[in-house]
Amino acid sequence: MPAAPRPANPHPADPHPAVAPLAIGAVTLAARDAPRLAEFYAGLLGLEAQPDPAEPGALRLGNGAAPAMLRLLHRPQARPERGDEPGLFHTAFLLPGRAALAGWLHHAFARGTRLEGASDHGVSDALYLSDPEGNGIEVYADRPRADWPRPAREEGEGVAMVTRRLDLHALLAEAPGPALAPAETRIGHVHLRAGDLGATEAWYAALGPAVTQRMPQASFLASGGYHHHVAVNTGAAAAPGRRGWPGSPPWNCGRTRRRPTRRRCGTSGREWTPRGTASPSPGASIPGRRRGEAGPPGLLRAFASAQRHIRTGMSAFSSTCRVTPPRMSWRRREWL
Repeated sequence: MPAAPRPANPHPADPHPAVAPLAIGAVTLAARDAPRLAEFYAGLLGLEAQPDPAEPGALRLGNGAAPAMLRLLHRPQARPERGDEPGLFHTAFLLPGRAALAGWLHHAFARGTRLEGASDHGVSDALYLSDPEGNGIEVYADRPRADWPRPAREEGEGVAMVTRRLDLHALLAEAPGPALAPAETRIGHVHLRAGDLGATEAWYAALGPAVTQRMPQASFLASGGYHHHVAVNTGAAAAPGRRGWPGSPPWNCGRTRRRPTRRRCGTSGREWTPRGTASPSPGASIPGRRRGEAGPPGLLRAFASAQRHIRTGMSAFSSTCRVTPPRMSWRRREWL
């Protein structure tokens, strides 16, 4: 992992992760359509594509100071990954500060980018998405090292990263409008899936990085006191549709629309609407249901009650998290 050129640092007291003794120099992807993927990264992060002289059809993507952050190998026959096998989980692009992350988020909203998660990890603020071929992407900004959460003294050195929902309203307020990722953008870390967590951690640790944090299904390693340059989690934890920490709860930050739900009673064949759901229209009658009828008995009634509680809880959660513009949608990718 050769060190990248020295970039600007928004926290001058903190060494930039790119100048650590070991750092991420570049990531190589096998691309089924390299030109299309290059166009995506150009629009997303402003990365410029150049032919790679080492292989016909290959492309190098980067910016002026780091011209080869990504290398795309044109492999039209490459099969899509399943998402639960060893390999790349996501490539994490480090922006020079929270204001730059806010400007990039405005940019993502403006271009209709589909985000898949947004997290406050204590050491950083992170946004998650995927490229058109399913490769995971994290775009993040670090916090000052003095503010990083640390483990208890008896647990040793390292960090105590967490996963909390990121306040996107507060983040957006820190930039006046859209802005591409600045020239100081670097690959800050990579997150991998592994079949054998212990063996993979030992292999990377033998190269020099120190373990900074362990979880039941993940390990984090870094050089130069960073929170992590490499993260590894087991394939079972990296199920399809997830882009962050093992064990972090699924969440959906989209608006919840309450629609009438009808069920058919198995004994009478009548259609009914569980109490607590919205009617199709004010005062509208429901075919097959008499006024004042309470719904089917037994298990169906219990199901209706459970469904009402779930719907009420989701509605309350949605009301506290309505941060998604009309063209945005969210899925379950909230980890590092």
